[in-house]
Amino acid sequence: MKILLDRLFALKEHGTTPWREMMAGLTTFAAMAYILAVNPEILAQAGMDRTALISATALAAALGCFLMAALANYPIALAPGMGPNAYFAFIVVLGMGVPWQAALGLVFWNGVVFTLLSVSGLRTKVAECLPPALQTGIQAGIGLFIALLGFKAAGIVVADPATLVTGGNIFKPTAFLALLGLFAMIVLTIRRVPGAIILVMGAVTVAGVFLTEEGSRVTSAPSQLMALPTHLSETFLALDLGFPFRDPQAALPVIITLLLLDFFDSLGTIIGVSRRAKLVDADGRLPKIGQALTADALATMGGALFGTSTTTSYVESAAGIESGGRTGLTAAVAGMCFLLALFFAPLIVCIPAAATAPTLIMVGIIMTEALHELKGGALEDWAPAVLTTVLIPLTFSITHGIALGLLAYLAIGVCCGRARKIPALTYALGVVFAGFYLLEQLG
Repeated sequence: MKILLDRLFALKEHGTTPWREMMAGLTTFAAMAYILAVNPEILAQAGMDRTALISATALAAALGCFLMAALANYPIALAPGMGPNAYFAFIVVLGMGVPWQAALGLVFWNGVVFTLLSVSGLRTKVAECLPPALQTGIQAGIGLFIALLGFKAAGIVVADPATLVTGGNIFKPTAFLALLGLFAMIVLTIRRVPGAIILVMGAVTVAGVFLTEEGSRVTSAPSQLMALPTHLSETFLALDLGFPFRDPQAALPVIITLLLLDFFDSLGTIIGVSRRAKLVDADGRLPKIGQALTADALATMGGALFGTSTTTSYVESAAGIESGGRTGLTAAVAGMCFLLALFFAPLIVCIPAAATAPTLIMVGIIMTEALHELKGGALEDWAPAVLTTVLIPLTFSITHGIALGLLAYLAIGVCCGRARKIPALTYALGVVFAGFYLLEQLG
């Protein structure tokens, strides 16, 4: 078995082992398992069956992970994306009045266009036209974004009407456990303890069973370990593929918006976490970025067939990378976990925010290490990079952070006499982002 896995995923070439990859896959899954509960909750607002959505979410995630493993051999897991699912439910279905079946059709056609762009090689060229300093900013920005998600989930950072955010009560059990877990992860990682992240997650989950917060347990022991998946037929193949042809005026803006969100969220995530995994070549490029983006596009089409919104690459994949994941075996293990989740959902939902939050914060801290690459650089390079780093978490959007950072890079370059040194495709990308903002405002 070990020899077979090495041949399939080139484990020796990447300096890893089957055990390390499996632990990384489990860590990635644990960090993003929340989507099994959150995605159905959001899409159910559009009138879809919540129980069916749990199965659709798990199947879409599993398919995406397997495609990434098979096509790109990257340790990046996929699942229905946060952001696109809210756009699907609240803007397209509830806001525009598009039936959810038609909205699924739009997600599918977005995936078709996405796939065509990937096969043509255009998406790879777009990735390569992003300046190196901006790619560094993307990695660090995603790190801060992940950390913010972790602080928010633990209640360490909370909303405030006067200051936008403020510190929460760190003596509440969830926040306190999360901080203890974070400290333990840092110490164990420094001491190079294998599987440090998932070991701490397990310990925090067990501790949560014995602690209460606001009258209820931080987490509860499952009443049963297994449950059969049901009601998938409510969403499977329920998409309306003919809607864009019947009402192109309503469909086209939605497809374009979905495409932009999917394109740049996926691109930013893949660049950010792959750089951290040291999958780039000597020129700082990702050799299999095209295959990775193709896997992402095909996963979106498959997810629409199962009955869920856009499937995309997940920033939480960085958790598995920090646990040693370097190949597609990590993604494949995460995919197997999502399939098993169809039957072990009662056990999985017991993992509390107190256990996943420190994982996200830890990963975020490590990913910001990329900023040291900007040391000694010219201001016209690192200013847009820092803007990207800061704006990704502040706008709560990878796409918006990349867009504003790139537009700043172009504006600074033109004003400082570097216009001719900037590739034409980078200018074209700037025009696309400007159009994106115009479309968003008009919408």
